[in-house]
Amino acid sequence: MKKFVFMGGLLVITAGCIFFSCRQRGPAPEKVIAQELLAQVDRFAALCGRLQTAAAAPVADERQLQDLFLQTRLAYKNFEWAAEYFVPVTSRFVNGPPVQEVEMSSHQVFEPAGLQVIESTLFPKYDSSLKPALIRQLTLLQSACNKYKTHFGNIDIFDWQVFDAAKLEVFRIVTLGISGFDNPLTLKSMMESAASLASLREVLSYYGDADRVGADNLKEKFDAAVRYLAGTSDFNSFDRAEFITGYCNHLTVSLSDFEEKLKIHVIRYNRLLNQDAKTLFDTNAFNINAYAPDPSSFLSSEKIALGKVLFADPALSGTGTRSCQSCHQPGKAFTDGLVKNTVIDGNTLLTRNTPTLLNAALQPSQFYDMRVNTLEDQSLTVIQNILEMHGSMKLSVEGLWKDGRYRALFSKAFPKKDRTGIDTLEVMNAIGSYVRSLVLLNSRFDEYMRGDKTAMNADEISGFNLFMGKAKCATCHYMPLFNGTFPPRYVKTESEVVGVPGDSLSKKIDDDMGRYAIVKIESFRHAFKIPTVRNAARTAPYMHNGVFTTLEQVMDFYNKGGGAGLGMKIDNQTLPFDKLELTKKEREEVITFIKSLDSR
Repeated sequence: MKKFVFMGGLLVITAGCIFFSCRQRGPAPEKVIAQELLAQVDRFAALCGRLQTAAAAPVADERQLQDLFLQTRLAYKNFEWAAEYFVPVTSRFVNGPPVQEVEMSSHQVFEPAGLQVIESTLFPKYDSSLKPALIRQLTLLQSACNKYKTHFGNIDIFDWQVFDAAKLEVFRIVTLGISGFDNPLTLKSMMESAASLASLREVLSYYGDADRVGADNLKEKFDAAVRYLAGTSDFNSFDRAEFITGYCNHLTVSLSDFEEKLKIHVIRYNRLLNQDAKTLFDTNAFNINAYAPDPSSFLSSEKIALGKVLFADPALSGTGTRSCQSCHQPGKAFTDGLVKNTVIDGNTLLTRNTPTLLNAALQPSQFYDMRVNTLEDQSLTVIQNILEMHGSMKLSVEGLWKDGRYRALFSKAFPKKDRTGIDTLEVMNAIGSYVRSLVLLNSRFDEYMRGDKTAMNADEISGFNLFMGKAKCATCHYMPLFNGTFPPRYVKTESEVVGVPGDSLSKKIDDDMGRYAIVKIESFRHAFKIPTVRNAARTAPYMHNGVFTTLEQVMDFYNKGGGAGLGMKIDNQTLPFDKLELTKKEREEVITFIKSLDSR
């Protein structure tokens, strides 16, 4: 019998040792799971304590500290599925990215904390000067453990939540776990992902009584995925395309099927990733209404038809010469192909490049500086911006109401009795609905992930594996949306400071302050929303200022470590400074993959 043993005996994965069908009837599964979660938190807390004791020693042993840290993070991975699902705020400071967290409603700034911060003190070498910081971080982890214990000791866990959280954890592994997102220095992605899957296998085994169909099939899927992960320890050579298509997709389909067979009642709620999605690549996996202001704003065919007409109508501008479509041209993937467009009534350039609107509905924040949250607010902001369209919504709705064609279109899209005019919100929602209709997840990459192995060639698949691994692209452009909307909960989108130069020959960062102009927080200085890479081959030039004209230039910039790698002094750069060391062929393969993301 083959075994895979991970750090310090913490986790032992034995092929065939856990049988879903061998469980005897007993306490309700969710009750047993809740108790197991408390035990797992205790094990995590104990390892944090051991690591803290070792760190406090007069002379610390680097190897001991590193080994204990790896064991500690594996212990967290055993209950990550529940921590991230039930206690996400606490978990953000246990295993979130090592950057400041900003509470946008209050603008309160939280310093980075958790396992990733600790990793940076211990790897690749232990920096003893950071001993106080290390001990402080471990103290914070103990506080987080107390919050976990309080939560799991006092809430009821429901069966549908267990299955929902389990599926989201597999999606987390697919999007973040195998990309090195949370272990950028140790790169123990395969081992840690295996730990997470093995823990899920045990959790779901509590639903596997002998008279319940489907449990053994699900167990086999877990076993196969764990074996595949355990078979490759090298981060760069791991075949992520094969792992996703050959194992994880089958696993989440089986998980969904098992839940259906158990007839578990599911409570439904509005979110971007549909609860019914069996894989991340289902044609209906993402809910395009998720970020609409409210249910009354959800799109309809009548709203889309009206919005399409409004989108192309220059009457919404103050001069009657510019429409939304003037800059977001359908034939250019809803961009304009320019470095920067001009102000509406002159030749002066606008400050930023025109982004694509394709798949813009799949982000909870709009504009490069993320200053609005909905497509409705985006349309209003642009129409009334003095430099872009210089329109007046008050005058526009009055003019639209005088047009018989528009009266008919608005009456169909927003039926109401005794209509006497057009509401500003109706105009905004119609345009927002049209933009929501521009969600296109139908590239050759999508077809490949849905099972068509002929949809991508060998270079494109190699490029995908590089994108998800060595090139580190996927640690910001999260697969499968390839934007900054953070998976798998998709409740926020992220910004980054990468050090974009003011021009292609300059080694000086661009003057644009980005999010800092909206919220005066130092970590937002030169920070911009992470855009989608989908359709990037059709949306040149690139970056918020259009400084790069080709994808080759973009890849060269990142390969060198962004602005800091080029020698700029950027204290808050969030992009790692170190060079990626991608060969010319590897850079070409990443670009080849990006081209497979074009919508069809």
